[in-house]
Amino acid sequence: MTSADLVLPPTDQQTPTAALLQAPDAQAMDLAIGDMHLMLEQHGYVIAVYSTGIALAHERRLHAVRSVLESDRIALLKVDLPPLGVAVLVRQLRQLSICDFSPGVVASSARLLSHYIHAGALLNSVTKLDRVPVSLKTHAKSWVPGSQFAVLAGPNPQLVKVGPNAEPLAGPDFGTHLLVAKGQLQSEWVQQTLAPAWKVQAMQDATLPADSSRWWGTGKLIEFAAFLPDISVLYQLVSSVRRETCHWCGMELIGDRCGFCSSPLPATENRIPSSGVLNHGAPAPPRS
Repeated sequence: MTSADLVLPPTDQQTPTAALLQAPDAQAMDLAIGDMHLMLEQHGYVIAVYSTGIALAHERRLHAVRSVLESDRIALLKVDLPPLGVAVLVRQLRQLSICDFSPGVVASSARLLSHYIHAGALLNSVTKLDRVPVSLKTHAKSWVPGSQFAVLAGPNPQLVKVGPNAEPLAGPDFGTHLLVAKGQLQSEWVQQTLAPAWKVQAMQDATLPADSSRWWGTGKLIEFAAFLPDISVLYQLVSSVRRETCHWCGMELIGDRCGFCSSPLPATENRIPSSGVLNHGAPAPPRS
């Protein structure tokens, strides 16, 4: 992980923690290389997950470290999810890391699992929001005092103005838990409206990640993420997708792209149907 506040508490005693890959202003290059080398020696492979909102210098550091070590055992996964969604995804990958999956399957499963995380936020303003499409009309409404907006960043972007006749946010059609991180916004909308509408099975509080305000364009927010909590369901999802071998680096993978070298499958293999959300007509996930 690239930030300590994205490391959520483990779900059980078996779920391992995550290592922190620090920013250039917090750690010298030689120390970063040493830490990565040590992790490779101890664990064999490293899967580094980071948000699209990460500082460019930090992203360059990750690639530089991998380049210096000349290692094909380091996967750099850039994830287009809000900070709390990234934290949820990382914990799910931590859960899968103790299963009988190869490192390549665990890395490439990040794209699969991202489709099952409903990540969003309640905002007091969308004037600085650039991660989700915002119409001029909605921008104008954002200037009205007391306005609040419910925004879904993924799996399908959606933005609605909160009110008595508001359009509901499209939620999951399978059993989930809801993680909630409160910023400076005071509201019970997530607990009283969103959670019942999404029929979540449980709610958990979390600390708002430091990057959330920058990602959403305001500090007056409540971030949330609905996710599959059961390791057996996650295992079933990943197991249901056909496994391939990367023609470039030889790693095992699921989906259409290698998690370690980012090489896509050859076109002929891409046309082979398999079960899983990365293919058209895929089934919905089983209910937990």
